[in-house]
Amino acid sequence: MRSNGLTPYLSALFLGGVLTVSATAQLRAVENELANTNDYIIVDSNSLFGSYLAGRLARSLRDNEVAAEYYREALGKDPGSKQILEEAFQLKVATGDFDEARDLAVELENREGEHKVASFFLGIEAFRRKDYAAAEGHFKAGGNGPIADLTSRLARAWTAFKRGKLQTALKLTEEASSVRTEGAQQIEMLHRAMIADLGRHRRTADSIYQQLYKAHPKNVRIAVAYARHAAHWDDTKTAKTVLKPFLENIQPNPLALTLSKEIDAGKKPDLVTTRAIEGLADVFQGIGEALTGDGVIDAGQIYLQLALFANPDAALAHYALAELNDQIGKHGESAEAFERIPRSSPLWLNAQLGEAYALNAEKKLDEAKALLKDLIAAYPDDSRPYSALGNILRANKDYAEAVVYYTKAIERLGPETSAHWSAYYSRGVCYERIKEWEKAEADLQKALKLDKNQELTLNYLGYSWVDQNINVKQAMQLIRRAVQKRPNDGYFVDSLGWAYYRQNEFKQAVKHLERAVELKPDDPVINDHLGDAYWKVGRRLEASYQWKFALDLNPEPDEEKKIRAKLEKGLSEEPTTRASLDNKQVSPPPRKTE
Repeated sequence: MRSNGLTPYLSALFLGGVLTVSATAQLRAVENELANTNDYIIVDSNSLFGSYLAGRLARSLRDNEVAAEYYREALGKDPGSKQILEEAFQLKVATGDFDEARDLAVELENREGEHKVASFFLGIEAFRRKDYAAAEGHFKAGGNGPIADLTSRLARAWTAFKRGKLQTALKLTEEASSVRTEGAQQIEMLHRAMIADLGRHRRTADSIYQQLYKAHPKNVRIAVAYARHAAHWDDTKTAKTVLKPFLENIQPNPLALTLSKEIDAGKKPDLVTTRAIEGLADVFQGIGEALTGDGVIDAGQIYLQLALFANPDAALAHYALAELNDQIGKHGESAEAFERIPRSSPLWLNAQLGEAYALNAEKKLDEAKALLKDLIAAYPDDSRPYSALGNILRANKDYAEAVVYYTKAIERLGPETSAHWSAYYSRGVCYERIKEWEKAEADLQKALKLDKNQELTLNYLGYSWVDQNINVKQAMQLIRRAVQKRPNDGYFVDSLGWAYYRQNEFKQAVKHLERAVELKPDDPVINDHLGDAYWKVGRRLEASYQWKFALDLNPEPDEEKKIRAKLEKGLSEEPTTRASLDNKQVSPPPRKTE
């Protein structure tokens, strides 16, 4: 294994497959020491404790593939350990190794009689081989605990539906659950509607969809399911009304867009779920997404993999898993998950764009650019690949080339809407970075005209004006509005403090800049600003400290020179706002407010 230079000699005993207290304490100490590294400790993986420790460390770093192998090794050395068996099984599921997971699930169920994840896994397997009685038994055994109970009932509902027991299926989605959250009720109602629709109970499904949509009109999952229901039953007017808000964004939702095109072409759209196995997979996908949305990453990942075990073609589950991997910094796994989405899926182009972003995050810039250029060649009239390439170039500070692609994206946007603000904002940022301020200002003002309440534009334009000592009063108004929207954003609060500084209100500047540093302590520009403000109110020693700290945070080269000059000579005592600067067009230093 890789080494980070730590080589403590750890020893411990397993007592009946459980770590002793002293061993657990040692293990936690090592894990804490490694918490902020990407390396593993050198251990003797030939020993039971070595394999187990290696597995736990790999898992703490979310390297599940490696962790799964070490747990499997540990299990071979201590097959009687329930703890290792359970963790090995869950990791096999989390990594999608379903063949090995099956053997471990059988062993777990044989030992315990009931095990939530193992029971669900075996229930899905039985469902796939059409042994619905066995599936029912497994799903029922897994329903121990709030989330497990919700999962169990919905899985049993789809099993009952497949066995021809429609009323039983509907009743199972209505039973009082121990999870009474709004999200759980949404999932229950959605599955009730899908089961009713597939069972040709149109009125029941229609009533449920109407309730869901009325309560959650911005939920795209609900909206698309409702629109498919309506269009399938020839109510295209309702379908179009429901879809409309999701088609007006700069990048329309692909599921809504695909359905809209089907309707316009006169086709009869399928229901959102056409087979019971799809409904079963949707149970695990929906709950998995809810779990990850609440920060329950490991359980959410397992649920998403169970969705794919039920239906390997579930594009939404692949997409959710890709986004989860990206969220936890596993960009390589994210790219692989995006790649598994079939070209026939409405999500394919979005998945390709997601893969490009993941490749860029993996420092594979050339691969990301090549993928996006292939998409541009295949979809020359679609603005999205151009925008994505612009975003990646901007992230890599290639601002001039980014402008080229943002311009091409803007040319392909179609009829102007408020959603187009982001394209002009992004290009404006790039123009500002390459010191073409007149073009930058025009784009930022255009973005603000399209969406007058967008805080990113309010702050960026306001800060740019303030930093140049132009339009300071108007800039102050923009920045105040931005801070009202995001009062805990360090960059926005810094802009407000800097605006006070430019107006010679140094005490107010100190107040807001100190708050900005609290919110964003690792930004060199904010610390530099606070140093300037301290100097102006006579706190010279603290000013020097802030400037030195700003240097430690690796500022841009131009800013580094200015800070060093201030450390040598201090600040000029001339006024910070001069009438002669009111119309001067100069470019401010780079800002990370984008």
